[in-house]
Amino acid sequence: MAEKKWRTAISTHIEHEPYIRGYRLLDLVGNLTFSEAIYLLLKGELPSEAESKMMDAIFVSIIEHSIAPPSVIATRAVISGGNSLNVGVGAGILAFGSAHGGALEDAMKFMQEGVSSGRPVEEIVREYLSEKKPIPGYGHRYYKEFDPRTKRLMELARKYGFFGKHCEFAEKVEEEIFKQKGKRIVLNVDGAIAAITSDMGFDWRLGKGFFIIGRVPGLVAHAYEELTQEKPFSKRLSEEEYEYIGVEPRELPKEWKKV
Repeated sequence: MAEKKWRTAISTHIEHEPYIRGYRLLDLVGNLTFSEAIYLLLKGELPSEAESKMMDAIFVSIIEHSIAPPSVIATRAVISGGNSLNVGVGAGILAFGSAHGGALEDAMKFMQEGVSSGRPVEEIVREYLSEKKPIPGYGHRYYKEFDPRTKRLMELARKYGFFGKHCEFAEKVEEEIFKQKGKRIVLNVDGAIAAITSDMGFDWRLGKGFFIIGRVPGLVAHAYEELTQEKPFSKRLSEEEYEYIGVEPRELPKEWKKV
């Protein structure tokens, strides 16, 4: 029998009934929370009570961060152009990148590779600082002493038993940055989630996925608000909101004039 073109271990249909990771979907409905179902999809097995609570906390911590992030600006601007909710939310997701959302994946990779390498934290930090490379998962525009979301998540990681070698590594890196720079660069919420999900056994390549799953509800709320509360084409800049830095008005050269 020839090998089939598409293969998946995630779900299937048996006699027209959907099954997820071997479980009948209808048996999951009403018995699993949304976060528990997400864990099942990503990990392939049902979560423990502690894993379920930790997943809930992670997703709630990144569900919304006000109107300023690029993804929200993109969502609302695209809907302002006369598009539907799904198009606006799609535009918001497409705005996720290395500077917005990508740090979670980068931080997971940094921490997993750092722990598995067995290298001293002091050496790893010195290498990044000497090469003037930003350390993923550290630093925040507003939080200079500590990120309150990080503090809360780390407390919960300890409570639920997920404060392991990656969380220890993450906190050691923060302290080592302070020692070497003489300035505190805080472990931010991306770094905290990266450390905790790594201690939960998730692969770093799921990092962006965690951010997308957590942030989409916020984008949907912004999209709906834009659709129902704002006029179309309202997301335009007035002359007071931007500065023109181009050349002054000038005449088109005579040889270029055709009419």
